Amino acid sequence: MELDALILSRLQFAFVVAFHILFPAFTIGLAAFLAVCEGLWLWTKRDVFKRLYLHWIKIFALAFAMGVVSGVVMSYQFGTNWSVFSDKAGSVIGPLLGYEVLTAFFLEATFLGVMLFGWKRVGNKLHFISTLAVAIGTTISAFWILSANSWMQTPAGHAIDAETGNYYATNFWEVIFNPSFPARYVHMMLAAFITTAAVILAAGAWQVIRGHSSQPTRWQIRMAAGTLAVLMPLQIWAGHWSGEVAHKHQPAKVAAIEGWWETADVQGTVLFALPDEENERNIAEVTLPGTSPYLFSSKEPLQGLKAFAEEDRPPVWIVFWAFRIMVGAGLVMLALGVWGCVLWWRGRIDKPGFFHWISVPAGALGFISVVTGWVVAEVGRQPYTVYVTEGVPGLRTEDSVAPVAYGQVATSLLVFMIVYAIIFTAGTIYMARIATRGFEDDAPEPPEYEHRPPGWSLGAVDEPAEVPSSKPKPAE
Repeated sequence: MELDALILSRLQFAFVVAFHILFPAFTIGLAAFLAVCEGLWLWTKRDVFKRLYLHWIKIFALAFAMGVVSGVVMSYQFGTNWSVFSDKAGSVIGPLLGYEVLTAFFLEATFLGVMLFGWKRVGNKLHFISTLAVAIGTTISAFWILSANSWMQTPAGHAIDAETGNYYATNFWEVIFNPSFPARYVHMMLAAFITTAAVILAAGAWQVIRGHSSQPTRWQIRMAAGTLAVLMPLQIWAGHWSGEVAHKHQPAKVAAIEGWWETADVQGTVLFALPDEENERNIAEVTLPGTSPYLFSSKEPLQGLKAFAEEDRPPVWIVFWAFRIMVGAGLVMLALGVWGCVLWWRGRIDKPGFFHWISVPAGALGFISVVTGWVVAEVGRQPYTVYVTEGVPGLRTEDSVAPVAYGQVATSLLVFMIVYAIIFTAGTIYMARIATRGFEDDAPEPPEYEHRPPGWSLGAVDEPAEVPSSKPKPAE
């Protein structure tokens, strides 16, 4: 592979987006977790939930800031490295990215200040509304970003100008809700919640290993294990849904994912293989035969890679193995969630054991799944930036790159790697230290409550903390 400006631009964008996606994937789920904690605190008057909130809000603020910085850098690359793509598809993609800023980023940035600095300046209900606004803002942001990216995967509601060759929207409703968007949006949102749950479980497990047994530690490890056990089966279903859509609209991607070379009515599931793209075959293949009817509802023959011209195939090795890493990481998180719930039921989840030692490194599995999932989606779309549709040609990646020199791209890539390695590594380590420290410090005093519904109980993990009174005690 020749390292020309095209390859280096792709590597640079892949490097930047791989760093960037880690933070939104985490903050989307963490914002929802903070909203749940504050809501439970207001509803139950249990101080443990406020302690959890105040602990994780610090990490959220840092992750949110790093996500914004890395996202700005990524958006600049549309003009510096991919100006032809921006010119050709900007009339469709530009409004979607603009809506993301107007409807989501402003909402998040405004109410984040209230979340961080409004505890003693606004009432409890208004502060909770601010937390909800930030959580909703993260989901809206994901909505527009996934819509734009999904349109590149399965373009709809557009036409191409005959004179300029530029894309323009003919129906923005179809642009936004393009065929792959619903499945991919659900898949990504679940991935964000699961990623956050894995991190919280890892933090709680490390605290248990170190001998911490405070109420917040016990609560967060239970909440995280339960989330994994509930959401991972839903994520498997969402992944299957996304695969069905890809099979219909991007058969070459599915063929690369599955490692199919020949077209057949019934295909097997390739568990392990070493794809040999030069000779169009798999080496050391381990296959479960005849499983495709259970995976795909199509009655048409399932196309193999040989059905596509060599220049129209995605890189098979990368797509094939990225998919298996993603699935493997997901299955491990499912197992941890079920295992944790069993230990919870047996009353042993607070005792250090093998489960906790496994859960600590497994905190990275959510991020691994997100990155490898995006590798499958983006590399599997190659060699197109805007995929082909019936009657409308696609925009190839080699025709999307800006006319930049090899040396310029190489220099900027090197600078990005050095700066990102220093800044984001330091930020990640700092967040990890905050997340893993215990809750043995004094609990903060909760403010007065206006309302507590009678008869509410969450089950016995802790007892409601007594609210200290500011009134002086009578002399004895």
